[in-house]
Amino acid sequence: MDKLFTLITPKPKDLGDGFVVRRVLPALERRSVGPFIFLDEMGPATFGAGIGLDVRPHPHIGLSTVSYLFSGAIEHRDSLGTVKVIAPGDVNLMTSGRGIVHSERSPYPREGMHLHGIQFWAALPQALEEIEPAFEHTPASALPWWEDDGATLTLIMGSWRGAQSPVTQHHPTFYLDAVLAAGTSFATARPAQELALYCVAGEVVVNGIAVGIGHLALLDEAEALSFAADTDSRFILFGGAPLDGPRKLVWNFVSSRPERIEEAKAAWRADAMGQVPGETERIPLPEH
Repeated sequence: MDKLFTLITPKPKDLGDGFVVRRVLPALERRSVGPFIFLDEMGPATFGAGIGLDVRPHPHIGLSTVSYLFSGAIEHRDSLGTVKVIAPGDVNLMTSGRGIVHSERSPYPREGMHLHGIQFWAALPQALEEIEPAFEHTPASALPWWEDDGATLTLIMGSWRGAQSPVTQHHPTFYLDAVLAAGTSFATARPAQELALYCVAGEVVVNGIAVGIGHLALLDEAEALSFAADTDSRFILFGGAPLDGPRKLVWNFVSSRPERIEEAKAAWRADAMGQVPGETERIPLPEH
């Protein structure tokens, strides 16, 4: 029998106002899966009236952020002049390249909101680390999806079952959202060289082994995969080709060259990475 997986349990962190984030990647057991070097589960959280997400302007280099919501909404603003609200099922892809600044806030009016979603950071290939920054919004209606006897499967990035997601990928990438009703199952051949599963609701049984809510399973060797749920469940399946070398991750900066991280730090201290129109606040560089 194939070795199935290594199981990782991330620790939740309460950021205040009842907003909990689970930092899934990087982990001691694995720094990356395909191009994905960072994974946060945002929420689930319910904000009271007048309260919401308020992530002030901050910079990135050398990566793409991939944001996907299960519920709620986030307004994205960046130094390119982009203003876009992401709704459940949409995909926001922000490619920082040589540098971008953005903020993420709950839109107004804030009359109480349930927020739950996933944000990945995907490292750019070394040859593309300094490309021009860009932003791309893909509505839910543009993503390929299937219904398999109670399982709803949405392809967020990459190709699967003969379909191709329209979301740009700079590195061979796979990302699937799977919603399984109780008693539902489906199977697939391995869709990516490096592959992992993160359970966001219920419990999924992978090749006969249960993975509960809030757990990451590294699917290291199994070539044929079966997924089943005894209760209503949801998980993401993601990965891709291995990265073309190690990456250094410091705060919001990612690069294959440590000296580039230092350059980005200096640029942010000097307020030389751009401005988000209409925003006057900024997150200072952490002193470490």
